[in-house]
Amino acid sequence: MADQPLIQIEKTGAVAVVTLSRPEKLNSLTPGMLEQLEAVAGTLEADITLRAVVLTGAGERAFCVGADINEWSALAPLDMWRVWVNRGHRIFDRWAALRLPVVAAINGPAFGGGLELAAVADVRVADPAATFALPEASIATCPGWSGTQRLVSLIGPSHVKSLALTARRIDAQRAHQIGLVDEIAESKQSLNAALAVAEKIASLAPVSVQLTKQLINAASGHGAAAALEAMAGALSATTSDAQEGMASFRERRKAHYEGQ
Repeated sequence: MADQPLIQIEKTGAVAVVTLSRPEKLNSLTPGMLEQLEAVAGTLEADITLRAVVLTGAGERAFCVGADINEWSALAPLDMWRVWVNRGHRIFDRWAALRLPVVAAINGPAFGGGLELAAVADVRVADPAATFALPEASIATCPGWSGTQRLVSLIGPSHVKSLALTARRIDAQRAHQIGLVDEIAESKQSLNAALAVAEKIASLAPVSVQLTKQLINAASGHGAAAALEAMAGALSATTSDAQEGMASFRERRKAHYEGQ
């Protein structure tokens, strides 16, 4: 991980605020930032005091305008595949699968990889001035971090094609109409509005919230096998038979199961 903290975490009670902190470059993503995003995901998962996460960009000029073109354009083709696209997919998938609900506070433009990052959130709150785009075709490339996959399950293929095949920008109102944004905040208040959503989530039963997120993700085709196995394992672990099984193992005797 790079020494410079380009991904910052601040805890507010049971809510963690994660900020992309490269405002001078409109929070565009670098390989180092991807590494930090991955490390932050592990930190969030390990913190049992947390109940929700807010993801936002530093400054007032952008949420994230995507991948830093100066970083990825210098990569050799194989490195582009291994270091950039594959790593980004893995990290974004990890964020989408976090047990904690994630609320994106979209405080400005969310373009390309920035829009793909916003899509990993469970709830998206936008500033009225926020804009959205998949501009990759305008620079002779393609969405690389699940813009053609996760976004399709979120807003449908027609809306994704309208964005990706034209490279046009849409405003917050249009994003809300097509289901890309769940709420439009008051001007300059996207972070506060997202925090209010996260705090509401954090006030509810955390295990129920986290299980419900996994079930909804499974219904959307994401992580179904893992969700089913995790819930089956958790349920079976609460039974008397599970206690008997562990006791018999420790006592080196045959187990006597009763189906309870």
